[in-house]
Amino acid sequence: MFPYLGLKASTDEAQLEERLQHRPEVFEFYTQASDMTPDGLAHLSQMIDRVKSAGVDHVIIHHPMAFDHAHNELAVSALRNPAAYQFMMGSTESLIELARIKDVQVLIHGAYNAPMSWIKAQFGSLEAGRELVFDRLDYFKALGGNHVMFENALSPLFRFGEPGFERAIMGHHYRLAYDISHAFIVLHGDNDQLVSSLARLAPQIVHYHLVDSMGQKHDSLPLGKGAIDWAWVKQVLNPNATNIYEITLDDESNCQAMLDSHDYLKGLASRTLLVGR
Repeated sequence: MFPYLGLKASTDEAQLEERLQHRPEVFEFYTQASDMTPDGLAHLSQMIDRVKSAGVDHVIIHHPMAFDHAHNELAVSALRNPAAYQFMMGSTESLIELARIKDVQVLIHGAYNAPMSWIKAQFGSLEAGRELVFDRLDYFKALGGNHVMFENALSPLFRFGEPGFERAIMGHHYRLAYDISHAFIVLHGDNDQLVSSLARLAPQIVHYHLVDSMGQKHDSLPLGKGAIDWAWVKQVLNPNATNIYEITLDDESNCQAMLDSHDYLKGLASRTLLVGR
């Protein structure tokens, strides 16, 4: 029953065991480039088995966010940066293969924070950059089917909050992972537009990153510590989707801020029924 206690960690065994003691219902692995080596993938496979053996039914692998000190952008040029392109393609294909074997999910970022200046320098226009992103998302969708989902970014290459672009996304019938703080920042802290976006995309959303923000920068706050109106937001979330609490932790060995966020969201249920919006 939504909201799930959804926790995230790296493939580090100490982090994993700290999370599992709280009996999460959803677990998301945050991978890095070192996890994509043969030994790293073998270790990830073992950690997936450990999480599933603890009774966690919903397991997600977040593809590596960085390569060679830069974001692992889906729109990387095969000609201008062949090493980064080969990493992006190879790592994502390897994770999809592992996900199919283990019957888990892979989360792929449609973009990260590539600014308009970079987009125009690379592609000449935003439209051309978005077309390339759609082509690659279509490829990964065909490869992974119900084992892949695509997350929104701060970059205009693949962000939520623009009704016209959201309709284009919906036309591709993607399974979506919605990071609520990313959209809130894109919308400059506008809760009305955030709720409209969440409601519009809800039928295709299969997973949420629940995280608060002041709406100005990527701050990854615990729920209730930012400016997002969670009592209102909660009413339009897809009840069939999974979720994790993607909170920046002061200490990666202690996920208390995630647990506190879960308690905060659960506590809104009765108040929402009483006060609404």
